[in-house]
Amino acid sequence: MSAGGGTKAIVAALVANAGIAAAKFVGFLITGSSSMLAESVHSVADTSNQGLLLLGQKTAQRKATTLHPFGFGRDRYFYSFVVALLLFSLGSVFALYEGIHKLQHPEALSSPFVAVGILVVAIGLETYSFITAIGESRLIKGNATWWQFIRQSRTPELPVVLLEDAGALIGLVLALFGVGLAMVTGNPVFDALGTIAIGVLLGVIAVILIIEMKSLLIGEGASAADLDVIVDEIAAGKVQRVIHIKTQYIGPDEMLVAAKIALAPGTPLDEVARAIDDAELRVRNKVPQAKLIYLEPDLDRSLAKS
Repeated sequence: MSAGGGTKAIVAALVANAGIAAAKFVGFLITGSSSMLAESVHSVADTSNQGLLLLGQKTAQRKATTLHPFGFGRDRYFYSFVVALLLFSLGSVFALYEGIHKLQHPEALSSPFVAVGILVVAIGLETYSFITAIGESRLIKGNATWWQFIRQSRTPELPVVLLEDAGALIGLVLALFGVGLAMVTGNPVFDALGTIAIGVLLGVIAVILIIEMKSLLIGEGASAADLDVIVDEIAAGKVQRVIHIKTQYIGPDEMLVAAKIALAPGTPLDEVARAIDDAELRVRNKVPQAKLIYLEPDLDRSLAKS
């Protein structure tokens, strides 16, 4: 699976969320709606999150050093993990607190039509951001389902933006329902219930992202399909077989491949070097992200034992 950075989707989400956050805060100040406040904080968190994703992409481009010989590619995983934590703390926990508080101390909404208008505009802007993220993701997800893409992608930014935008859209609809029911019934409890629902939704999304980003941060290997290709390409030519292999993504665009390979006994040193070079070239042609390849030649001792 290709590792595109999704910069266009991140920037689209950043611009949309910044505008939405400002509009929601104005709506909250006018209406006093807890759903609007929860959505305002959610949008501020999302705007900060997009900035962190862009920062991660920038810092990941630093050159390798003696202390960090494999570079800084995992910065993108780290900042995506921070984004998931912020979504949970600033988004979910705050919304739950605000919703429970307003449930215990309900307050009537003022100028609810303002809130409805702002939420409708926000839904339009968030839909634009979501469509942009979907378009960017389609370019690299291949035949995988959306859930498989989120679970299997080694590129952290697009799954984060996709889930954030999806959560934002659903949250806006929940806020709209909460405010709308509060308007129709005159009971502000519905606004509080909408806020609690937003908190639960954001909590679920945040937990999914935390689990996925933690897995990437501590290190994931090649997918089963890519691993099969790597093994097949190494074992072509003069390599008899792959005795042992380990892979790990050290960044979304860079995979480390380390393998012990069996060569025929008595193979001259120059042919050993040529076989290794050829194997590395074949692997990189089929799996471009396998940029760091270390192959150790050995004898196939399993044949000797048989």
